[in-house]
Amino acid sequence: MKYKALVTSEENKTFVNSIEKLDLSSLPEHDTLIKVKFSSLNYKDALSASGNKGVTRNYPHTPGIDAAGIIEKTSGTKFSEGDEVIVTGYDMGMNTYGGFGEYIKVPEDWIVKKPDNLSLSESMAFGTAGLTAGLCLRKLLNHGLKPEDGNVFVSGVTGGVGIISLMLFSKLGFEVSAITGKTEQEDLLKTLGAKQIIDRNTLDVDLIAPLQKPIYSGGIDAVGGNILSNLICSTSQRSAIACCGMVGGLNLDTSIFPFILRGLTLFGIDSAESLIEVKEEVWGNFASSWKLSNIDENIKDIDLNDLPGEIDKILKGEQIGRIRIVYD
Repeated sequence: MKYKALVTSEENKTFVNSIEKLDLSSLPEHDTLIKVKFSSLNYKDALSASGNKGVTRNYPHTPGIDAAGIIEKTSGTKFSEGDEVIVTGYDMGMNTYGGFGEYIKVPEDWIVKKPDNLSLSESMAFGTAGLTAGLCLRKLLNHGLKPEDGNVFVSGVTGGVGIISLMLFSKLGFEVSAITGKTEQEDLLKTLGAKQIIDRNTLDVDLIAPLQKPIYSGGIDAVGGNILSNLICSTSQRSAIACCGMVGGLNLDTSIFPFILRGLTLFGIDSAESLIEVKEEVWGNFASSWKLSNIDENIKDIDLNDLPGEIDKILKGEQIGRIRIVYD
């Protein structure tokens, strides 16, 4: 049986993306075959699709770290044929053929059963970006963060993680400062709940001071680099930051002062390898207390044929919001 997929191939030391028909036998020998109904585009997918060997070792390859669909066949014991399920992260889309194909074959231990009050299409409006935002929020709430503690921040707020972090904070009653380089999106961000828009260029500078005026009770950083360095120094007593990105740089320039004088906690978030029971908890929250009625409002739906162009856009930093891939 043939299925359609985006395939990234190496040709003459360059990488090209094409839509091809593959045989189901090309999928790995895992226990559960899933017919994919929806996927989503993430920055890691774009890296894989551009030949980044730090993400994907061997080509040709089908990227896609997200997939939502229906189990067609399984030899495992946790799920049944016909179950609607979600798969994000682990090795899928990295070195295991991923969600940019009409079928995936994965171990059952990577699979979350879709909560009843969440549709498959909604799940891929969240995708890994939303899951990451949810994991960040979970850490901060478990640390004790409450709306009455004061202003929180979200950096990289027009990206996938940032925009959903803003929506979730707003849903739970927090006042959010949105840090972005796309200040022309102020109206959109305020519609989604931002109380203040901060130009990232005011923070994307060498460390201003080891301790700065305490402004934030916590926040979610999807950028890293200088921006995170300065935000660390601007958080208040016993606050916490959840860090999940590095598009602003790999290095962190700080001192011990925020940690020993203000008791700051810095959480690192890796959604791909999160425990499956933690992923289940977050997906359950998306279907209940964190349910976002407006989750579909900033989603662009495309099919596989549109995907190469969207990959180019995300690599150039030109994307706003989320991209969802819809299969027939």
